[in-house]
Amino acid sequence: MNIKRTKEEIKDTIAAYLAKDAYGAYEIPVIRQRPVLLLGPPGVGKTQIMEQISRECGIGLVAYTITHHTRQSAIGLPFISKKQYGGREYAVTEYTMSEIVASIYEKMEQTGLREGILFLDEINCVSETLAPAMLQFLQCKSFGNHKIPEGWVIIAAGNPPEYNKSVREFDVVTMDRVKKIQVEAEFGVWKEYAYQQGLHGAVISYLNTKKQNFYQMETTVDGRNFATPRGWEDLSDFIQVYEKLGKTIDREVVSQYIQFPKIAKDFANYLELYEKYQADYQLEEIFQGHLDEILLKKVAHASFDERLSVLGLILSKVNEELKKAVEGEAYMEMLQSRLMEFKERTEAPSENLNGYELFQNVCKKLNIDYTNKKKAELLTREDEKQHHRLLDAMESFQQILKLEMLAEKEQAFLRVKELFDQENSAFEKQEEQASQTLEYAFDFLEGAFGASQEMVMFITELNSNYYSVKFLQDCGCERYYQYNQELLFDEKRRKLLERLQ
Repeated sequence: MNIKRTKEEIKDTIAAYLAKDAYGAYEIPVIRQRPVLLLGPPGVGKTQIMEQISRECGIGLVAYTITHHTRQSAIGLPFISKKQYGGREYAVTEYTMSEIVASIYEKMEQTGLREGILFLDEINCVSETLAPAMLQFLQCKSFGNHKIPEGWVIIAAGNPPEYNKSVREFDVVTMDRVKKIQVEAEFGVWKEYAYQQGLHGAVISYLNTKKQNFYQMETTVDGRNFATPRGWEDLSDFIQVYEKLGKTIDREVVSQYIQFPKIAKDFANYLELYEKYQADYQLEEIFQGHLDEILLKKVAHASFDERLSVLGLILSKVNEELKKAVEGEAYMEMLQSRLMEFKERTEAPSENLNGYELFQNVCKKLNIDYTNKKKAELLTREDEKQHHRLLDAMESFQQILKLEMLAEKEQAFLRVKELFDQENSAFEKQEEQASQTLEYAFDFLEGAFGASQEMVMFITELNSNYYSVKFLQDCGCERYYQYNQELLFDEKRRKLLERLQ
């Protein structure tokens, strides 16, 4: 099962486990809520999707790598207590609360979230002394004397034996008490994620042409060579920061993330050419609408790998602009919702505060909402950026109302509406720029390749990207629809011919 389907499966499982009847009891009793066990190769994103799931479901997350724990930290420390049995007092061994169980209660106190996910990674690589406790945990949902609180779904992950020498097999009794999901690496699914996260264009472009290098694991006499999705994503982040700092990525740097010498060398060479083509083909000029006939002929007669690299550069620029436009629209919607909240407050007869004070309260509420979501870890990195952008805008509006001493409600609202319109004008310009960038890309591709395989690949990549799909749904593009329709027609014709043969 690929990571995208795995994520949906876990979300559905959580929805089922947390569903309650009319009396508030869980539809599936806690004892029957099997822990989910993810088994798959390292680096495919098993840990990462837990963060996404907890945010999307609005529940808490406590995550541990269990190999970092001893028996004492997992089940607690023993202490002697006194108990009465049959009228006699006995000394009895009990345990302090497990660090893991305590972390769940702490998370509940910090965030106010009563339900969540307890995620334990590398569960099948525990030490000899901790193994019995893990079996008890999977079977009974407890560490020592302390049970996992109701409403917390247990999800564990581990690697198959071929990837880790420390792996221990669970017996049938234990496996019969878990919900097992086998996870596999799949490039097509990862590519959707890569576009949405804004990974470096060179990484996506390279893997588009060398899909076999997306996930590789090889055992040699010198040890393991490997390239994983996690490695590619971390390398992408590093390249982007290095570019901002004006530093060069070479083979030595690539091999620190892609620990497969042959692939690291190949990508380093590709990256060097990728950067060279950016200068050779005057990308900035292309997106200013200046097409050089000599360059168009040059790329048309270039090698296949060179044409794909140039296509990757074009896509990277287009995706960057479309992403800005889509994020800009989301920001404007957030800003508009706060403007409407302010308007409702100014029109409410029961409100005794003046316009400035009412707007100040809207800003305070926004700050509280942001703080609560951040504390509950329900915000992605992109969400945080959007919230900071919104907070900055609202605070600047507030300062303007204060400086202009606009206390009367209607005057205050009209001034804020005017400031909102200025923000909206800037967004519309950004949207126009994104549309123009897409048109320039089509100009270049038509001039260089016409309706060729490169155009098909360009349309296919647009269809794979969350931001381009969203932008095209909202704003449209005549040439996109034309080529996309032809692509769909060709695909249907190909399938029909295959069926006839």
